[in-house]
Amino acid sequence: MPSLEFTGERFVPGVAGEIAHEHWHRYVFARRFAGGHRVLDVACGEGYGSALLAIVAQSVTGIDIEEGAVAHARSTYAARANLRFETGSAAALPLADRSVDLVVSFETLEHLPRDAQPQMLAEIARVLAPDGVLVLSAPNPVEYSEARGYRNPFHQHEPTRAELRELLAPAFPAQRWYRQRRYFGSAIWCEDAAAGCEAWQDGEGSVDRAQLPAAMYHVVVAAKAARSLPRAEAMLSLFSDRDEAELRRVDERTSEAMRLDGLLKERDGALDRATGHIRHLEGLVAFRERLVEERDAQLAAANAALAAALNERDERGREATACASEAQRLERAIAAQERIIAYRQSARWWLALPWLRLKLVWQRVARR
Repeated sequence: MPSLEFTGERFVPGVAGEIAHEHWHRYVFARRFAGGHRVLDVACGEGYGSALLAIVAQSVTGIDIEEGAVAHARSTYAARANLRFETGSAAALPLADRSVDLVVSFETLEHLPRDAQPQMLAEIARVLAPDGVLVLSAPNPVEYSEARGYRNPFHQHEPTRAELRELLAPAFPAQRWYRQRRYFGSAIWCEDAAAGCEAWQDGEGSVDRAQLPAAMYHVVVAAKAARSLPRAEAMLSLFSDRDEAELRRVDERTSEAMRLDGLLKERDGALDRATGHIRHLEGLVAFRERLVEERDAQLAAANAALAAALNERDERGREATACASEAQRLERAIAAQERIIAYRQSARWWLALPWLRLKLVWQRVARR
């Protein structure tokens, strides 16, 4: 099954809290009009609401502009024979004229630009049978945005009540308005099942009837005779403080939680960026260390070569010195020989030679 991530733009089953209550409740409310009819769900998203309507409808077609959402819906709800999903724009529905009896479109209109919203309603009127019904919801900007100081980044234009009435009037002049919102306060309801109160609970991909909550307090209207009991006119009575302090307190806590979550995401982003910068610096340091090691190795090799050259130069110097000394000795020996030769070639030598020979003979005779 293709996964569909919750981004805040469209509801995805499994997301808990206020958004789940609001989205499921709208489809449960619309289901009473779908029995045995051809139904179109405009901007069906994940497809959970279309599948819920298909339980009672003759057929349901879900349209969404996001191909990923349509692929997910087709895979998830493939077992429903009377349910199909198509890719298409709310302002250009891929259906024939007068081909459906009921159109539901929840929280869609505000996602379109202001000038495209009339086209969406005109398209719905085109595909809807003459006696068909439209069930549509849109946020009230006074409460949804202005009172909370909140802007939904996915909303392009939130029509006011007056604007919405005027948008609907050309094709849908008959209108019955309902109000939906979260509620925090006290509720008193009649225990009689026929009184008209209903309760629903979401299940795994569906909704079921739910028992009304257990009583925290019992409130009893009693009389001596049944005929004396007043008629139960108010089946549901709600009470809250004028300023809705509890709701505002929850909203403030939610806003604070969202603010802190935003700060946490910013911190995580900053940490991720810092981590990336640290890793970049570590890479630069490692690169520098490799360069230093390479240069140290080159320097060691150069020093070794220099030392060898110096040793060779010193050795050659010693050899040169020895050669010079030997040359000087030989030169002196040659000079001495030349002096001897020169002396023996002189007249003085030849005059002294006989006496030298006589002296040698006399020395030999004397030694005997």
